Order: sequence, then C-alpha cells, then structure tokens
Amino acid sequence: MKSQATTSDKPAAIARDGWPIRSYYDLTKPRVVGLIVFTAIVGMFLATNEMVPFVRLVLAAAGIGLGAASGAVLNHVLDRNADAVMARTQARPLPTGAVGTLGALILALTLAILSMVLLVMWVNFLTAALTFASMIGYGVIYTVFLKYATPQNIVIGGAAGATPPVLGWVAVTGSVSADALLLFLIIFCWTPPHFWALALYRREEYASAGIPMLPVTHGMRYTRLQILLYTALLCAVTLLPFGTQMFGIVYLAGSVILNIGFIYYAVRLYKNYSDALARQTFSYSIQYLAMLFGLMLIDHHAPSLVALITH
Repeated sequence: MKSQATTSDKPAAIARDGWPIRSYYDLTKPRVVGLIVFTAIVGMFLATNEMVPFVRLVLAAAGIGLGAASGAVLNHVLDRNADAVMARTQARPLPTGAVGTLGALILALTLAILSMVLLVMWVNFLTAALTFASMIGYGVIYTVFLKYATPQNIVIGGAAGATPPVLGWVAVTGSVSADALLLFLIIFCWTPPHFWALALYRREEYASAGIPMLPVTHGMRYTRLQILLYTALLCAVTLLPFGTQMFGIVYLAGSVILNIGFIYYAVRLYKNYSDALARQTFSYSIQYLAMLFGLMLIDHHAPSLVALITH
C-alpha cells in the first residue's frame, strides 16, 4: 500500500506544480501509436513501386498518427474508472490525477482536429474518413460498448486496430484494393492471440474491473486453445500474399520462420501454461508483427534496391 500511494502521489504533485507534459504524452500511448504509424508507412510503400513523395509520406504519417493518438486519449478518458482498479493501469495519468479529465478531452479533440486537417487538406478525403472511423471505432465503440459487452470484444474491436496499413495504402492511391485488405486481414487475425496472451496473465485484474475478457468468462484452457487456433489461422493468412503474388520468396521464407516461432509459443502456452510464458508470447507477438511488415517492405522493394545497387 505504501508504494502504491507513493506512485499516485508523485504524478498528482507534478500536476499541481507544473505542466505535466510527460503525462499528456503518455495519454497518447506512444508505443502503440508508433507501431500503428510504422504499419501505415509500410502500407504506403507497398502501394507503389516508386518512392512515396516525401511531403505526402510525412503528412499522411502525421495525420494517421495524430488520429491514433486521439483515439488512445479517448480510450484513457472512457476507461479511467476501470484503469483505477487494475494494477497494470493504476499509474496512468488519469487515475493518478496527473491529468484531469477535461484536459485529456481537450487533448483528444485537438489531436483529432489536427489529424483531420492534415489528411483532408494535404492527403485525401478517403484517408481522413477511414482514420476518423478507426479513431471512433477504437476510442468509443470498442471502449464503451464492445469491451464490456462480450468476451469476443478483441475479435470484433480488432477491426479498428487493423486499419493502419489500409490507411497508408489509401493515402498513396486514393482507393482500397484487395492487396490492402490482405494487410488488414493479417492484423485482424493477429490481434486475438496477441491480446489474449496479455489477458491470461492479467486475468484477475480484468475480473476485478468487471471486463469480460475470455480468460475470465471461459477459463484459462479455453483461452489457450483459442490462442492456438487463431495463431494457426494467422499463419495461414500470412501465406495468402505469397499465393496472390503480392510478395515473393523473401517474404515467404521470412514469414514461415516467424510463424514457426509464433506456433512454438502458442503450443507451449497451451500445453504448459505459466504467466511468464504468457508474457513472452505477448512480447513475441509484437516483435512478430513488426518483423513481418518489415519483411513485406524488403520483399516489395528488393528488385528496385538491387537495380539501384548494380547500376
């Protein structure tokens, strides 16, 4: 209890003594937004065989990132009561009092407006519309309704989190294609095993907060089975871009290696569970997605890079 009080008192003191810049920054979930922007940028480069114009690249990435950050702040605001109960989230800016609800709402609105201005004026309307839909989908629909309504919250809500590469694609082409939807499908299938691994070792916190995560409603073994099944589905889906000739042998070889790693963790998690292994699985899933999209980028532009080097 002593350490918990110390943790909450310090941010409150910062909020009283000065402008809590770091606390406002933390509200935007910078690590999550960083991965979102990365996959959006990959989507931009996959949409063309040429170099993405630098100004469009920067403005689109900024607009998409600001929209994601706005959704993250809304998530903090709407989840502040549950965050105060869970050990994982008790030190967040709103539960500790480092940032007030009004300040957070102003930040969310400001980021949303900046995002829309950038995307509408300097990218295209469709990217702005899809970014706005994703922002509301995660920040409001998932947080307010889906999260508390069904243990399939992550599966359904995963649609909002799967849009970044599509947003990047649309920022360059102005339209949605089948290849862009394959990128969406990969992240959509990745989300459940990624998040349920976290939910396994945080199950008691979700139960105390009244959030019907799958380990809480259906038990540990069932959740581990679902992680295994969704991981197998993910592995199959990641092979589709090779089957459609979207990517070549470099992507195929790398994705197979990454998939073997994910299956390895999922099987171990199912057969011999431990919280430590669930943490490792969650960590690997983040590395998996980043490396998979990195492989896409390398495979897609490898011919151009080889031609540039040889000439």
